[in-house]
Formats: sequence, C-alpha cells, structure tokens
Amino acid sequence: MARTKLEIEQAFERLSAAAVLGCDTETSGLSAKHGRLFSVQFSDGSYNVLVPISEGVELGDLAGILKDAGVIKIFHNAKFDLEFLNANGYSVENVFDTMIAEKVLTRGANQSASLAETLYRYFAVDLDKSQRAKFNRAWDGIWTGELVDYALSDVVHLPRLMAEQMAWLEKLGLGEEFERQLQKIFAHETHKTGEKKK
Repeated sequence: MARTKLEIEQAFERLSAAAVLGCDTETSGLSAKHGRLFSVQFSDGSYNVLVPISEGVELGDLAGILKDAGVIKIFHNAKFDLEFLNANGYSVENVFDTMIAEKVLTRGANQSASLAETLYRYFAVDLDKSQRAKFNRAWDGIWTGELVDYALSDVVHLPRLMAEQMAWLEKLGLGEEFERQLQKIFAHETHKTGEKKK
C-alpha cells in the first residue's frame, strides 16, 4: 500500500525503472459514469504497489508513469480500466491488452479469455476471485490484507503473461492482427501500443 507522499515517491522510484508494468484498477461497478475508482495497482513482476484512491490518496508521481509513452502499461481488458482512469483525470499512453492478445491467440478455440483462466493455462496460477464481490457500493472502505492481496494478484503476473503472448503472436504471425484489434478497441484514444516496442 502506498498512502503517503513518501510511499508514493518510493514506489515511483522503483517502478519508473521498469520498461513494462502490469496495471489494474478496483472499482465499484462496471461503468465509470455510475461507479467509483477504489484503487490503482502497479507491478513490475516482482515489486507490487496498491494506491487506495478510495481513501483520497492521489497517484502523484505515479500518474506520470501512466502518461509515459516509454513504459508499456499492461492491462487485462484495458478499455474498462482506462474508462475509470480517464474519468478520474488520469491519462494513459502505450497500452498492451492481454485480454485482446489472448482473444487473437485463441480465436476459434472456444477458450475463455478471462484473466483467471488465461493465467491458469499459461502458468497453472489459480487466481482466487472470491474477494471481488466485496468491492460494491456497500463496501466499508477498509483495505483488509485479503483485499490487498487479491487486488495485487491481478497485476503481478501481467509482465510475464505479456512476454509469453508476444512470443506466441510473433511465432504465429498474429502480431499485425493483434495490433488491428487493439486499434479498433481504442480508436477513440491516442494510445501507442506495446506491440511497437521490442
């Protein structure tokens, strides 16, 4: 958890050195018009941090990482997270979406592109989603250890997942198709995609 200005600065110092970062949000609903942004999580694959926006904490320097086109931000279903981030005044550049990549890779295979099932297929990681239901309008706002662990479990594997997916996209000659699908989803945005970075 990064609550204080010093903790935010320390997290920025560590994360700003990364070329790719897993990112995620926790929210109270499915639409930024009616829901609230509770937190933003970051991970370089070994160092993880959660910023509790629900407590009035601002991203501070970490907002600069989201805007930094030199750092790939990895989301699973980025359109959802970006809607909440944009609605809260945070802009994001250079996005890689592991959900879109998985849909391109498994097209026609009748496989789910959910994060839980994708991580299980690649790494036999069993993601526990039981805590998710606690993030609703009736949530008491208390960040228990279980909730923090749950929120961070969604981002810690994203850098490794992106590396695997990029290798498969290249191997199967699907890189351009992934790029097309990503651009279609974010046609209204001006995001640069991680596919262009080697």
